[in-house]
Amino acid sequence: MASSPCGNSNFDSGLEIKTRSVEQTLIPLVSQITTLINHKDKPKKSERTLAAIHRVGQAVSVAVGRFVAVGEAIAAENQELKDEMGQACFEARRAGDAIAQLTDVGSALPSQLDGRVTVFSDRTAMVKAARLLLSSVTKVLVLADRIVIKQIITSRNKDLKDEKKKARMAAARAVLEKCTMMLLTASKTCLRHPDCESARINKDAVFHRMRCALEQVIEIVTEARSSGENRILPASIYNGIKEFKSGVECLRENLYFLSPQSMSSQLEALVERTEDFTDSAYTSHEQRQAILGLCQLARQDTQQLVHAWVEAQSVHAKEATKDMEVAILKTCQSVSDLRRELHKVAVGRASDLLKVHGEQLPLRALKAAGAEGNLEEVAEYSRTLTEQKEQLVETCRLLCHVSGTEPLEITCIHAEETFHVIGPQIISAAQTLALHPSSKIAKENLEVFCEAWESQLCDMALLLREINDVFEGRRGDKRPYLSLPRPGKHLANMKTAKAVKLDAEEQTSMAKLGLELRLLSSDVDTEVEKWEDQEHEIVRQSQSLASMAYNMYLFTRGEGLLKTTLDLFHQAEVLSEEGLQLCSSLRTFSSQLVDEEKTVVMTEMEKLLALCQQLQMGAKTPVQGKTATFQKVDSSIQATRSILSVVLSLLPFCNKLNRKYKSERNSLSSPQDWRERQDASTPVKEEGALNSKNSNGFGVKSLEQHMAGLNLLESK
Repeated sequence: MASSPCGNSNFDSGLEIKTRSVEQTLIPLVSQITTLINHKDKPKKSERTLAAIHRVGQAVSVAVGRFVAVGEAIAAENQELKDEMGQACFEARRAGDAIAQLTDVGSALPSQLDGRVTVFSDRTAMVKAARLLLSSVTKVLVLADRIVIKQIITSRNKDLKDEKKKARMAAARAVLEKCTMMLLTASKTCLRHPDCESARINKDAVFHRMRCALEQVIEIVTEARSSGENRILPASIYNGIKEFKSGVECLRENLYFLSPQSMSSQLEALVERTEDFTDSAYTSHEQRQAILGLCQLARQDTQQLVHAWVEAQSVHAKEATKDMEVAILKTCQSVSDLRRELHKVAVGRASDLLKVHGEQLPLRALKAAGAEGNLEEVAEYSRTLTEQKEQLVETCRLLCHVSGTEPLEITCIHAEETFHVIGPQIISAAQTLALHPSSKIAKENLEVFCEAWESQLCDMALLLREINDVFEGRRGDKRPYLSLPRPGKHLANMKTAKAVKLDAEEQTSMAKLGLELRLLSSDVDTEVEKWEDQEHEIVRQSQSLASMAYNMYLFTRGEGLLKTTLDLFHQAEVLSEEGLQLCSSLRTFSSQLVDEEKTVVMTEMEKLLALCQQLQMGAKTPVQGKTATFQKVDSSIQATRSILSVVLSLLPFCNKLNRKYKSERNSLSSPQDWRERQDASTPVKEEGALNSKNSNGFGVKSLEQHMAGLNLLESK
């Protein structure tokens, strides 16, 4: 009896599928091998059957050969796993050769098969070869996974400490997150309408964007260099001014630090970059003239500096002369004024665009025209959207000039690229819908791309706020609020509630609400920083509320400390408790107030108290089922948003009162004395007082009236 091609090797060694990625990779191979093993055992085999078995066996052998070649290449690059990987590859190749030998029946006559070990004569040999192949291939895949995981861990511990790489990774992640749903609907639309050119263009654009994002992730994680890695960031005006001022100020210590010609050239290069502002069709005449005037002033001041500098060198001065010192100060001031003007122009334009585009008129018109099958209107509104896209792209480029940090520059570039790509994708999706107005998937596809556009506008609003934070000296970094409930504190809830995570669809639906929470928490932080007394109870508690709300915003993105819905509900309960503490502090604070001021604070405090109690009750109420859990998440975040809105309205008013009473405390015996003195000297109109019977409660208008009154008192 002929021996088995596999011999007596330990074919079952290590046959254990350890990861889902490995399991998914093995599915096609298992399918092919199952075909070979489970063939019908008929006494007479047709030529067609023999040819099919031969073809499948040879295909498996060739595929294994290619697979092993890749494994051997990986082994050569990773010495610590070289022996183990090499053995696994050797076994895989041997098993592939055995399967090829056992299935070599395609051209053989029945008489020629007599006496040979084949899949027909020895099924046990085929089973052994198959198990050896699966075992060895699984081992190669697991070893490869170990190498990739090691690279990722190394990158996480070392590479991503670089803020630029963090920003690049965040940009790539944002692309992949948004493109996931786009790819699904675009592919479905393309399959539903295979002859539609606009659908194909739409799908291909998504694929290309995702491919670029994945390549960027791979470059960052594996420290690989590609043509994209060599691309440097465009020179920004902010960095140019920073380098120019640094060079000018170094002249105080070293007159020969650089040459006068190089300084003049550096300034001219800086001025040339301002052409992105002055050459823009969207820059007003007044703004253009202001920028050109400041550029000319910077030239004049630099020329005066060069003149004083040359004179100092001619007398062999060892340090900056008095004339040089004056010229240095004037030059630095003029370029700082230029930066301030450019920042005002860029941020102002971005703010205006966000207000105008917030209504989403072209998107709504495109949806309606597409649903009606009106190609002419689709073309008309596509031109409008294209113009908006060009405005947003140019504005992102201007924001990049004044962003202030390299990570924010990268984020600006990402925003620019996103608007540049999504605009045409919306148009192609609208064209597809217009050609197939009854197609549900085409309509859904257009909705997905429009939502991506709206999401990018929200991201741009956050970017704008962060750029302002840097410009005003605030980095905008959030202090993480780590006071999550300790195990056991909420044991009653934990017995009935199940900790789950939001899926991708739920995160998408929560994105807008989460962004509103992010903006409100940032606004609260901004108001808190305006208080002189940073240790005030109202300040401390408001900071805690903003930090916890920011954690809840991160939860809607699948990030941060809150991993499950149970974590979110616990955080909501802690936030409500902190809010109740703030109510207590506000009540104490109001005890020193009189008349309208006390009414305002107490009215808002009562509103805050009701909202905190509502959030606390909702967080403690157990729910069952996915729908009920999601509704509880939604109501918790909405209640938190309302709480922050009230806090945001109270902070500036309380700050104003606190400063006023603090300044008067040394000269007056009590707030009542101060009030009586002001009543005697300054008439206070009753119309400005808060109408406590107003059903709307304390509104923005009444707050502004009281703030104006305090400003008037301060001026007097």
